[in-house]
Amino acid sequence: MQKKPYNIAFIGGGINSAIGEVHKAASQMDGCFKLVAGAFSTHAEINKQTAEVWGVAPDRVYDDYRQLLQSEKGKLDAVVVLAPTDYHEEIVVAALQAGFPVICEKSLATSVAEGESIAKVVAETKGFFCTTYNYTGYPMVRELKQLIEDGKLGKIQQVQVEMPQEGFLRLGANNEPPKPQAWRLKDTVIPKISLDLGSHLHNMMYFLTGERPTRIVADEATFGLFPQIVDNVGALVQYTNNVRAQVWFSKTALGNRNGLRIRVFGSEGSAEWFQLEPETLKTCDLHGRVCLSDRTGDVKIANLPRYNRFKAGHPAGFIEAFANYYRDIADCLEQYFATGSFTSKYVCGIKTSLEGLAMMQAAAVSAKSQKWENV
Repeated sequence: MQKKPYNIAFIGGGINSAIGEVHKAASQMDGCFKLVAGAFSTHAEINKQTAEVWGVAPDRVYDDYRQLLQSEKGKLDAVVVLAPTDYHEEIVVAALQAGFPVICEKSLATSVAEGESIAKVVAETKGFFCTTYNYTGYPMVRELKQLIEDGKLGKIQQVQVEMPQEGFLRLGANNEPPKPQAWRLKDTVIPKISLDLGSHLHNMMYFLTGERPTRIVADEATFGLFPQIVDNVGALVQYTNNVRAQVWFSKTALGNRNGLRIRVFGSEGSAEWFQLEPETLKTCDLHGRVCLSDRTGDVKIANLPRYNRFKAGHPAGFIEAFANYYRDIADCLEQYFATGSFTSKYVCGIKTSLEGLAMMQAAAVSAKSQKWENV
């Protein structure tokens, strides 16, 4: 690992955001990055407060991301884009054209057209770009990936991935309705729920199996308190090598805070991982024998020192998984600065990010046509 942390700036991600504090903590957990500048919010007071709380010098806090890109030229190793998805294309393109490596919170953009615009600039500038999909950073998810790569489950036949949540329906303690961020309450070409949750499930499928979606048939519905947006999506997906997938994600599934679950079925065995029990990987063989593994068991990835900041029995969780991903990004930056390119089995680049948009956009078309649509 590099001796000196990479200097980064945040665009968006102020202390009032849903994700800023997580990126702040995760990026610095292993000493790979140092937050030195930011345009954290378009609201002046939030911008100022964020810098004060996070110890960013006042002269490196900017009212506008354009000022940041101009003033921080040559001072940063990367910028992290944490603004709402609606603004990703504009900010990412500007940052790449200004010569900055870019780390972007998912989803890549709001449509395939926007994603292709970003991909074009990545190619033209030969710039560094990746998106953050932190759920792939859980040690036992990476153990599952290794299990599949080693052929322990045989030929993968079908996968079920789901991510049910309840945030658009569950009432507060005093029966107050939920109050999502305003940008989440306006669907575009692709419903916001597909960008927010569906992109994670696409990424997880590719991360684990390496297969690409070819066709999808989907259903979209609105069950919650915001009739203008889609809040429940189910789909059947055909992947390369004849793999089948069932996909479900929702923000109106009462009783589910964040029920990310993955089930993989192969010709010689199966495996299951559930985010609320992140330390355990459940497998089953051809004879029906069930095995539960954790970081102390007969594993190849999850017992590595980098995944054991503290001993098993004290669960590694969401922020630690994010930190694992940021450490992978640091490795990729090291490659990029040395060679002008990078490869990684863990970090999501532009191709897979764009494919996720294509799959979710095809799902939106299918929900209207009630037919299979090509991805």
